[in-house]
Amino acid sequence: MISNPFTGAAYLARGLSLINKPGVRRFVIVPLLINVLIFTGLIWLFADQFGQFVDWLTPSLPDWLMWLTWLLWLVFGILAFALLFFGFTLVANLVGAPFNSYLAAAVEQYLTGQPIADSGKSMGKEILESITGELKKLLYYLLWAIPLFIISFIPVVNLLSPVLWGIFGAWMLSLEYTDYPLGNHGLTFPAIRKKIAEQRMLSLGFGGAVMLATLIPLFNFLIMPIAVAGATAMRVEQMPINGNTPQIST
Repeated sequence: MISNPFTGAAYLARGLSLINKPGVRRFVIVPLLINVLIFTGLIWLFADQFGQFVDWLTPSLPDWLMWLTWLLWLVFGILAFALLFFGFTLVANLVGAPFNSYLAAAVEQYLTGQPIADSGKSMGKEILESITGELKKLLYYLLWAIPLFIISFIPVVNLLSPVLWGIFGAWMLSLEYTDYPLGNHGLTFPAIRKKIAEQRMLSLGFGGAVMLATLIPLFNFLIMPIAVAGATAMRVEQMPINGNTPQIST
């Protein structure tokens, strides 16, 4: 096992090569459509609210504070981008969670040649558990995001805000997408956090690569299935469960 950020980042490219493999590509279509619809909707909403904010802010500032306008725009832009970025990721994965679990299972079967043991649960129960898991991740996100949001307004300390948001974003994205292949093996959310923390730099490298790729126009529509596939390959090759490293099929 190799725990460094560059190895983790390379698994995103690995995911891109995996989503078109036989037995895998059919599980990509639904997450892709979900990504397109949600991202388009959030962009439209953000643009509308941003325009209203511009109209409201400029006349309300006294003349002696007009020189601070650029700083206010900068702070607002960073926070708005963070909210849009994380909001898109969380909402898209909340809706796509049931499909992503099947995608992760298909990728793992392709890599190992072995199907994941059937949990014996009905599809309805699996969907319910997937959505419940996403809500737990949302709560975990808010518990950390709220203090970071407050820090963003504290003078001097807020200079560290972009760095802290970046690290937090990388961690959350790694947690988000590694959850699917680990969850398929019955790991609970606390156990998944512990598992990826064992290889923190590997996980942050993967999450950081996902975060940067999300900024690429059009390509970001494909990020969800690519990240699920990449996280699954990373799980199989770098995060053995119960000390067993699966044999990779060739």
